[in-house]
Amino acid sequence: MNAAIISLGSVSSRWTADAMKSLFDSVDILDIRKVEINIGAKKDAYLIYEGKPFRKYDCVYAKGSYRYGALLRAVTSYLSENAYMPIRDNAFTLVHNKLLTHLVLQQSDIPMPLTYLTPTPSAAKKLLERLNYPIVMKFPEGTQGKGVMFADSFAAASSLLDALQTLKQPFIIQEYVETGSTDIRAIVVGDKVVAAMQRIAVYGEKRANIHAGGIGEAVTLDTHTKRIAIKAAKAMGADICGVDLLNGPKGPIVIELNLSPGLQGIKRATGIDVATHIAKYLFKKTKEKKEAGPSVSGENILEDLGIGDANGEKEILTNIDLRGDRILLPEIATTLSRFSENDEITIKTDKNRIVIEKA
Repeated sequence: MNAAIISLGSVSSRWTADAMKSLFDSVDILDIRKVEINIGAKKDAYLIYEGKPFRKYDCVYAKGSYRYGALLRAVTSYLSENAYMPIRDNAFTLVHNKLLTHLVLQQSDIPMPLTYLTPTPSAAKKLLERLNYPIVMKFPEGTQGKGVMFADSFAAASSLLDALQTLKQPFIIQEYVETGSTDIRAIVVGDKVVAAMQRIAVYGEKRANIHAGGIGEAVTLDTHTKRIAIKAAKAMGADICGVDLLNGPKGPIVIELNLSPGLQGIKRATGIDVATHIAKYLFKKTKEKKEAGPSVSGENILEDLGIGDANGEKEILTNIDLRGDRILLPEIATTLSRFSENDEITIKTDKNRIVIEKA
């Protein structure tokens, strides 16, 4: 099996590639800045690397700076049909925008700080008058703690607001959660947190990021915190992800996610070889995808088994999937019914029975 890492060529990428070389037949490190994609009709789309047609890979691990988020999304969308990719295409849009990140966290019922977005500067000013201080003001885009500002009073927040208006910069406002200038970085790989560290900010600095001078030390997370980190990564569509949390008075809350987490700091703090964990997971999932072969529609499977006929009614025996108070139908039911989101339907229900029909 052949694999590639598409990135900016960081130390973390090289460590991961080296670990993958003991498992895959070949591993290439590709520079995202040398990738070109033609986005036309699906049959006409193509990918080029350094002016040559893109090689076929069984596994592609694409990651990089938020500045290349759109390109990473396009590349992932193009390659995901034939290669295993640990990060879904829309994750590069969601995670690289803090506002979209918090919307997904909210929809997935994942604890996070209170977050505010206002439509106008005047509305922001009125909001600032009502808040308890200190507060956090953030640019929607940015990593490594960049674009994060703190205001300990209404006067300080108003000054920041005036500066942001001058720069014509969008921003979000968040409550400040006191943790003694510490946060937690958890590395999620698949369904596990493979390593975690507590980051401690240097004196006079509130940001605990390693790139901002923070110091990391190993930490053992409880089961509840691990579940929150894994759930946050899954909500974003990432099998490999760094999840940043605050251990606040009300319990752990997610503040940010990183699709390209640095591995040097967490290895130094914990001694855990995260690159090897990532390599083994990529190999396992790629092998599963190869062995599964091309996907077969539920309708063809049923017809091959002689259940029902090409045009008749099919009966499916399955377990019920409850999501809160809602019933989620299995994918095969959607496939066979050929319902679309534009269809109007009628629902008839009583005890032990639900019938859904096109109107």
